[in-house]
Amino acid sequence: MATYAIGDLQGCLTPLLTLLDTIQFQPEHDELWFAGDLINRGSESLETLRFIHSLGDKAKVILGNHDLHLLALSRGFGRLKKSDTLKEILNAPDRDQLLSWLQAQPLCYYDKSFHAIMSHAGIPPCWNLEETLQYAQEVEAVLQSDQADEFFAIMYGNKPEKWDESLTGMTRLRAIVNYLTRMRFCKPSGKLDLKSKEGPLTALKNYAPWFTYPSKLPKECHVIFGHWAALEGKVDHPNIHALDTGCVWGGSLTAIRLDDWQLFSTPCSIKGPSNDL
Repeated sequence: MATYAIGDLQGCLTPLLTLLDTIQFQPEHDELWFAGDLINRGSESLETLRFIHSLGDKAKVILGNHDLHLLALSRGFGRLKKSDTLKEILNAPDRDQLLSWLQAQPLCYYDKSFHAIMSHAGIPPCWNLEETLQYAQEVEAVLQSDQADEFFAIMYGNKPEKWDESLTGMTRLRAIVNYLTRMRFCKPSGKLDLKSKEGPLTALKNYAPWFTYPSKLPKECHVIFGHWAALEGKVDHPNIHALDTGCVWGGSLTAIRLDDWQLFSTPCSIKGPSNDL
């Protein structure tokens, strides 16, 4: 039995199937973790969603910003961008089943046996493990309630830029979602820069990649994340694992085996539009 975490798919099913063949994935024994952004930009978004849904409890899925964008669109919020490849899902005969399943997925996943936590964008330096899990659960509870539309109506936006425990209501939830699904650069205080999207050397003055600051997580805890293709999977920390290697942009699709932290990848020839989300 083996457990693999896989980076952002963004609607690239064909490379995923190649990667699963490379690692000799056995669904009767192995487990897959997906680091969010299952869909959008790639040409196989509907097929990708259907495939991961079909894996049942063999797949651990967390929500990324593109997944939340799809859910918001499906409820009439946000706007469909020219570069989005989501119409097939929104018009599919099985859309309700797929979207209901997707909306029930968590924002982060922690496994004590591997000392590992996975969230789409990472874990902010201002939160410890217990806080991270608690804050994620606050959002998950609303997504699975009759308040979901109220949240999707205010989800888009960069404010507040800095975490404060005294934040309340939907503003608090938006801050949590931005930290867990959109974060790249921040200040030591946790104040976010959500506009910069390039490599780590492009940080604004007094900002740096979130993973360069001292962490409040347990020393032995591994962090698995995606979201930041410009990193090309390169993070100089033994317990921080960046898995978005830009498959949809013509890079590669990467998996890491949690049993021994060995990396596997398959090249991707797909070239998508510019990343604007």
